[in-house]
Amino acid sequence: MAGLLDGMPRQRERGGTGAAETPVAVAPLATAAPDTRLRVPRLRRLFPTPAGTPFTFVYGALLAVVSLVAAHLDPALVHTLHQGSSTDVAHLVRTPVLVLVASALWIAGGILSPYAVALLFVLTALERRIGGVRTAGVFLLGHVGATLATEVPIGLAVLVGHLPASSLHRLDYGVSFGVAASLGALAGLLGPWLRRPLLALFGWMLVRDLIAFTDPMTDWGHLIALTIGVATWPAARRWHRARQLQATVPDQRG
Repeated sequence: MAGLLDGMPRQRERGGTGAAETPVAVAPLATAAPDTRLRVPRLRRLFPTPAGTPFTFVYGALLAVVSLVAAHLDPALVHTLHQGSSTDVAHLVRTPVLVLVASALWIAGGILSPYAVALLFVLTALERRIGGVRTAGVFLLGHVGATLATEVPIGLAVLVGHLPASSLHRLDYGVSFGVAASLGALAGLLGPWLRRPLLALFGWMLVRDLIAFTDPMTDWGHLIALTIGVATWPAARRWHRARQLQATVPDQRG
């Protein structure tokens, strides 16, 4: 008990003198040594989880299942499915909603392609900052906006005779437009030391693809999607601040 009472005032002795008690010397508190260990972000936060990033987790799992199933199907059947999911002008005129959704279920190049890896990390980081519903909104905004921005001019060019009618059936599917928009939005939530090299590297890759001129409409779509993501910076930052404030305010219910 003596060790537990060292920090308490000593009680006066009961007796006849009534003299003041002898002061007790209190040992100085030991100063805690500063923690010099590096604060390394937890690696598990880089990956989606059902509770922390439900949108990215469910969407990533769905893409993985579709890719694994497609890998075991006949290549001719997979090509037919790609054609049926293509967001070309002909399909957009007939069934716009169906093909816009279906085209986002395929990853061009497979589950190990650069855009598949980028989708995993970019959507996870963005969802942890602005939430799942808003992340899905940014992704769809880039996917739909860049698709329409590239396919509508093709339809108009065919209409006035500048392109052949076969251009109306151009094969176009995948998640790359949504990923590019999400990366653009995420860049606005990062510090300048990370934002600038990230945008410079990704922008250089897109410009290099444009110069190669292998698929100019898709490459322009990537640049448009990135621009759409950058345009969401004011809203994304506002959402991020609101989410941070919500996390710091204690729950007053109950």
